[in-house]
Amino acid sequence: MAYDNICKYLAENYPADLVKWLHDIEVTEISVLKTELNTEPIHADSLTLLQTPNQILQWEFQTLPASKPSLPLRMLKYWVRLKEKYNCPIEQVVIFLKFTRSQKVYTNQLLDTNTSHRYRVIRMWEQDPELFLANPALLPFAPLALSESPTRLLEQVAAAVDRIEEPLAFSNISACTQLLAGLRFDQRLITELFPEDVMQESVIYQKIIQKGHKLGLLEGKREGLLEGRQEEGYSIVIRLITRRFGSVSEQLQQGIQKLSIAQLEELSEALLDFETVTDIAVWLASHQQ
Repeated sequence: MAYDNICKYLAENYPADLVKWLHDIEVTEISVLKTELNTEPIHADSLTLLQTPNQILQWEFQTLPASKPSLPLRMLKYWVRLKEKYNCPIEQVVIFLKFTRSQKVYTNQLLDTNTSHRYRVIRMWEQDPELFLANPALLPFAPLALSESPTRLLEQVAAAVDRIEEPLAFSNISACTQLLAGLRFDQRLITELFPEDVMQESVIYQKIIQKGHKLGLLEGKREGLLEGRQEEGYSIVIRLITRRFGSVSEQLQQGIQKLSIAQLEELSEALLDFETVTDIAVWLASHQQ
């Protein structure tokens, strides 16, 4: 979904800034690797290879803690594939973007019979916003950081974005910031603080639109999920499910129709990890209790 695209864009275009933030390492030579891991396709959000020292840094940006297979198992699978392919040290970091009370965001390892695998976890809502406010490349993450006054924080972020002088960087960072801010703030407030036409002109926004068209998700997106029209959001989710899994049972449609706008958006993102219609039914059951 859009949030994955934004984080991948930032990782690919500002890797040194993210390495400094996530690993506190100063680097000059970085190669961004392809995110598909053979033999069977497994996609990781961001794989960054440090040339000196020879090390792979893997960043997984998550909006929701629930996934299938489970996130700890996915991280182990990524590690095994990377170790087989590159045979060098690997450091994995999972960054949770959206606030949740789920205990799953505090899990940082897989423990199973004769198997233990650890990775690092960052919860954006616990992070000091000053680090992000001080670096234009990290500004898109700032609205998600810790704050006693979230609205005031978003105002500070908007002011910091406005100070970016280079036109292309300004439009792209502004677009990324607005879209990630949508995980926490009402769209009307975001529109008040950021000029919408700037976002529409940005490279990353255009890429998201193009990908959205390919997935059949963007039709009615702004009128639906962003403007709060539940019926449009429902229609988008049903079309996506139909494209991936075929016909949708009436019972399943009724369950999806009862979801709020926020839940429809969560489901549209979670669908990317689902393998069968049963996964949808399980997700609905856990969100309608």
